[in-house]
Amino acid sequence: MFRLDNKIAVVTGGGSGIGRAIAETFAKQGAVVHILELDAAKAADVVKEIEAAGGKAIAHSCNVAAQAEVDFVFEQISAIHILVNNAGIAHIGKADTTSETDFDNLMQVNVKGVYNCIRAAIPQLRKSKGGCIINMASVAANVGIPDRFAYSTAKGAILAMTLSVAKDYISENIRCNSISPARVHTPFVDGFLKKSYPGREAEMFDKLSKSQPIGRMGEPEEVAALALYLGSDEASFITGCDYPVDGGFIKLNN
Repeated sequence: MFRLDNKIAVVTGGGSGIGRAIAETFAKQGAVVHILELDAAKAADVVKEIEAAGGKAIAHSCNVAAQAEVDFVFEQISAIHILVNNAGIAHIGKADTTSETDFDNLMQVNVKGVYNCIRAAIPQLRKSKGGCIINMASVAANVGIPDRFAYSTAKGAILAMTLSVAKDYISENIRCNSISPARVHTPFVDGFLKKSYPGREAEMFDKLSKSQPIGRMGEPEEVAALALYLGSDEASFITGCDYPVDGGFIKLNN
């Protein structure tokens, strides 16, 4: 079950964290994985890891916010079967403390970047007679999180986009779902703690971990496992859904 043999997958932001775990999991299960990543060196490292494990992967340097770059990369790839829109950036701030520049930058990457990739992927998915799109949303789209105004706004757009795409292309055998993680332990989290709370990293890590009722952060591989299921033929009856991977964050927090 959950094999991806003869499948071609595109994973954006596949150079680290959740994207890396998804790329490695997909390759392990037989997919040829194309990694779209702004940081070419990180993407190359992931490709080496995948190839060393016997998988197949190709790295592409790409800024998902730039439509011309996205179109160029997708034109180099033959018909695809799975698109994972994982690339994104974070921002901390309320409505009155978020600058126009920061707001625009976040929307360019987290919203327009997803649009650019979906737009470029649809013709390729048609060539494959169907397939699936998996968008990375967030618990921030479902519940209020302090100081995450722009980020929550962008992830809310991803939920709406997921529903729209699922409805528009259901007759063409193209499925679209989203995943909404809570806090996941990635290099980004470690960098954020080091920058924002120097000397208090362990204390703040524990505090952030306990914000999930289950008492810990998620691991990238746990998100990747759900992405694998949604990308597999076993999930062929599922579209237009959002799946929290949140340790009870949405439903169990009071």
